Amino acid sequence: MEAVLEQPVLVLNRLWQAVNVIGAKRAFGLLARGHASVIHHATDDFRVFSFMDWMDFSVDNPPLDEMDAVHTPNTMVRLPRVILLTFFDKLPRKEIKLTRGNVFQRDKDTCQYCGRIFKREDLNLDHVIPRDRGGRTTWENIVCSCIKCNSHKANRLPHQAHMRLIRKPVRPKWRPVISLVLNNKQRERWKDFLDLAYWNVELEE
Repeated sequence: MEAVLEQPVLVLNRLWQAVNVIGAKRAFGLLARGHASVIHHATDDFRVFSFMDWMDFSVDNPPLDEMDAVHTPNTMVRLPRVILLTFFDKLPRKEIKLTRGNVFQRDKDTCQYCGRIFKREDLNLDHVIPRDRGGRTTWENIVCSCIKCNSHKANRLPHQAHMRLIRKPVRPKWRPVISLVLNNKQRERWKDFLDLAYWNVELEE
């Protein structure tokens, strides 16, 4: 059951905008306290269930996969895949942590100098402006680089090494906060809600 409760659940705010991804255990807690409802994608529409109604629906419509339900000694409850918050209507501003994995994700495992895709173990991180020249460890100054390009650039600025970035490094915007933690199956399952978030997110200057 522990593995089931760790599965991801998409969280929508009161305006049906995707705002977070949480574990199923936490989602059940929000449902039980009345802080959220379950969104179930029927054939051509979306249905909204309170927790009690969702429990009744689960009994009448058991899932085919045992990983799609939580079993207790007395009952079975389907795993919610999307929940709708009862009160929260904001679109949170979240900072994406500057980690090696997130930089690789942003740059799509592609060397930002030669443009080739590599396995992550064959990639390095490069400071565009070297640290000993005042370059900081920020989203705007860190890029994926293959070992060959990294060695060639060494401790120089790109133009000094006769190299050019294929794109300017930038801080990821709000949408990748969710996208970074999703695999292709999850993206497809939540496509309608992620598209809604994309078209309704406030544009920044």
